[in-house]
Amino acid sequence: MKIACIGGGPANLFFSILMAKQDPGHDITVYERNRRGDTFGFGVVFSDETLANIAETDPDSIAAIESEFRYWGTMDVRYRGRTVTSDGHGFAALSRVRLLEILTRRALELGVRVEFSTEADVDALSGGVDLVVAGDGVNSNTRSRYADDLRPTIRHGSAKYIWTATDAPFDRFTFIFEDIKHSEDIECCEDGARRTVQAHIYPYDDTRSTFIVEMAEPTWKLAGLGGHDDGLAPGQSDRHALEWCSRLFSDHLDGRPLIGNNSRWISFPRISCESWIANNVVLLGDAAHTAHYSVGSGTKMALEDAIALADAMAATGDVSTALKNYESERRPQIESLQRAAATSEDWFANVDHHRQRPFEQFAFSLFTRSQRVTYDNLRERDPQYHDETLRWFAEQQPPAHRPPTPDTPPIFYPFTLRDVSFHNRIGVSPMAQYSAVDGMPNDWHKVHLGSRAVGGAALVMTEMTCTSPDARITPACTGIWNARQAEAWAGITQFVHDFTDAKIGLQLGHAGRKGSTRVPWEGEDVPLEAGNWPLISASPLRYRTGSQVPAEMSYAQMDAVLDDFVAATRRGADAGFDLVELHAAHGYLLSSFLSPVTNQRSDDHGGSLENRTRFLLRVTEAAREAWPQGKPLSVRISATDWVEGGFSRSEAIELSDMLKGVGVDIIDVSTGQVDPSGEPAYGRLYQTPFAEAIRNTVGIPTMAVGAISSIDDVNTVLMAGRADICLIARAHLVDPYWTLNAAIDLGRSEQPWPIQYWQGRTSRRREQVPDALIDRDLR
Repeated sequence: MKIACIGGGPANLFFSILMAKQDPGHDITVYERNRRGDTFGFGVVFSDETLANIAETDPDSIAAIESEFRYWGTMDVRYRGRTVTSDGHGFAALSRVRLLEILTRRALELGVRVEFSTEADVDALSGGVDLVVAGDGVNSNTRSRYADDLRPTIRHGSAKYIWTATDAPFDRFTFIFEDIKHSEDIECCEDGARRTVQAHIYPYDDTRSTFIVEMAEPTWKLAGLGGHDDGLAPGQSDRHALEWCSRLFSDHLDGRPLIGNNSRWISFPRISCESWIANNVVLLGDAAHTAHYSVGSGTKMALEDAIALADAMAATGDVSTALKNYESERRPQIESLQRAAATSEDWFANVDHHRQRPFEQFAFSLFTRSQRVTYDNLRERDPQYHDETLRWFAEQQPPAHRPPTPDTPPIFYPFTLRDVSFHNRIGVSPMAQYSAVDGMPNDWHKVHLGSRAVGGAALVMTEMTCTSPDARITPACTGIWNARQAEAWAGITQFVHDFTDAKIGLQLGHAGRKGSTRVPWEGEDVPLEAGNWPLISASPLRYRTGSQVPAEMSYAQMDAVLDDFVAATRRGADAGFDLVELHAAHGYLLSSFLSPVTNQRSDDHGGSLENRTRFLLRVTEAAREAWPQGKPLSVRISATDWVEGGFSRSEAIELSDMLKGVGVDIIDVSTGQVDPSGEPAYGRLYQTPFAEAIRNTVGIPTMAVGAISSIDDVNTVLMAGRADICLIARAHLVDPYWTLNAAIDLGRSEQPWPIQYWQGRTSRRREQVPDALIDRDLR
């Protein structure tokens, strides 16, 4: 087989090695535009897992690479004069120049031709060989040439970073954070505010370490760091940047200057392609995809791509089939890594959202930022660090909430808002049941909410309960606009209080432009065939094609809706609810005022954020006044529309601060569903970064929702300070006793059990049930 590889980076060199090993008769040429030994960057880092993959496929290559590796297992986090160390993280690194030389020599040994200083013509090559492998990097000409087939997307991150090196002594992965403000040495920032700059450091040979400096773009702009690389020749470094960073981190560099190699400020390019294949051309490595360096190096991904492609080629002699099999197998792995990398990148890009939290929690949040390292995972890697952080977490709780044993996981810590205490950190998220008649809750709602309260959750939330008949989403939605409905709700709250330790919350809402539709199983968001009621919203914009056009709310209608919320709040208090929540998310009425996408008013309720929040704040203040002072008030918001130019995280933070100022006790942080044009970045825990940002910037408790499904997820969220309560929806639909099962799985006795279900504590096989759960007396 005749193979041409465009680009002499790790991906193509290693692929050519593996193919030459498969069949020495393959005719393989690698074309590299640069001279041998020319490269930008400094060190490359690998995890133990990656090294194992390489070793399995080519022991000779790994032997040569390992001979020059720097190994370490510990990570340090330095901030404000303190250091936290965590062990058990297996990494190794070496110089990128040396890696390329090792792979080049190995390829040449096996008969691969490597043509340096050669610009390859992909069109000419593709017609004369069986396979073209394009590993030509982030700025891939091949990707551009075949853009119509590959359909690439390139999004640049919001932070600025610069890749440098140092010969100051570092023997492990080290994260350094420095707060900066206007001073004689470092002119930042113009507004006098403190901002945070971070450095990611790892050693790659006996004398040098990679030293990456990163900061949020607003910080970079205020520091005046732009424009100093104008007119520099290729390969030259931004001297101003190197000097500025050297001064900022001088205490960690022993006064030594940072070293440049084409070092300039850039924004990380997130590259993805709808396809990696164009006829007999396939992309590898950074040409096809990128993932932020804070999670996995491009070199790691490139080598694993090479292994996967070589395996696919070995499995079939047909190039077309092999390429399809390669992409179908490799793509899910890449997309998973890219999601984790995006979460990690987001953490660093918004580091100022984390700087207010205690240092111990700051470090734990950093270690778990990608969601691939978790509470349980850290306990396995470094039990000492894990236990020290858990003890710290216990000491931060009020004395009455401190656990009976130091190993109690965060999920079973109590939490208090005003005079209401929740016996653990699990809540049942509001889930519409569409089972009411004329707004009346019935036996279904009693069983639905009651069984989950019996199941151990500390908080059970009603579905969105409507404040008037025309506030409903569907005719089957619950309401609390009259005394009969309130009385029915009182029967449900009494059951919860009489038979469980749970608290029950009432979510109040108005559907706005999303109302007057059929129940979902008859057609989601589809208007009723008959009996429609008129809709109102911030602006006369239909929700989607075919939806009813709402009327733009008048001031008189605003006053009427406000009165309805107040009356419903009072009825909720009389019905015995422990918490009330205003639904200002998901594009419903209150939410429609917040987003520029749904609010296009030209009066004092449209335009600026101050104007767009005006109505919600009025309703919230009135509800707070009507609600008992000893009970907490929550507001659910969509912290982003997931729409360009829509309601954003920064606005959600400002709004949350306003809500805190009018007496809101906790923010229930959701996202999206505001407009059909939204494009959520779905994934595990995908909404928790928004809860984290609000909690730690505003200083208000938050509830996290969205793809939280495991005990480990909950413990990680709580320990890292991303939220104070985790609301779980879908998992509770299939397991009302999710929390009781968590107590069995963790062997915990802190969780109160319904006395009627006491024997269930030992329902699993005897050897799986801790003695503490078997021998404890009834209480």
